[in-house]
Amino acid sequence: MTTIILAIAVGAAFGAVLDRIGASNPTYIGKMLNLTNVNLAKAILLAIGTGSVLMFGGQMAGLADAGHMSVKAAYAGVFIGGLMLGAGWALAGYCPGTGVVAAASGRKDALFFIAGGLLGAAAYMVTYPAWKASGVLDSIAGGKVTLGAVPGAKYEGLTALPGDVLGIILGLGFIALAFALPDRLVPRKAAAQPAE
Repeated sequence: MTTIILAIAVGAAFGAVLDRIGASNPTYIGKMLNLTNVNLAKAILLAIGTGSVLMFGGQMAGLADAGHMSVKAAYAGVFIGGLMLGAGWALAGYCPGTGVVAAASGRKDALFFIAGGLLGAAAYMVTYPAWKASGVLDSIAGGKVTLGAVPGAKYEGLTALPGDVLGIILGLGFIALAFALPDRLVPRKAAAQPAE
């Protein structure tokens, strides 16, 4: 019961932060995706970088158990699904998490987004045997692998580099990128000057 209460509390806090930074606003997400305001992308990079440094640093310090790390297998369906998710995110202005946050904050359009996501998941479940038979769910690149080998983890590394160190370096790179990016990547259109 304590785990459920903790999960609800952490989820509610995370949702409140997502709403506060504008991640539940489709207009704000649209501006991020068309590169006219990348503050949300910077927040995402900062969160991923900080999480990576803390997780891999914690594993190196013995504070976190690498045995709890879960790696998803690579297969063509993941890449196809990622493209579909990105297209849906751009069209709707929501990803699954931000759609739920938007619905919780009272946005009625988010309810239609959630319904569409549930219908899509149901369609995938019904057609799963066909997808499995097509081969797009077969593992590629070794299946469950990481960029570097993490001591104590049950996954192989694609390189001989130590995974913990690589994770910290990548995390620091994400943090640096979050601070280095300007607020917008697409220049503002110059205002039309009246003819004299």
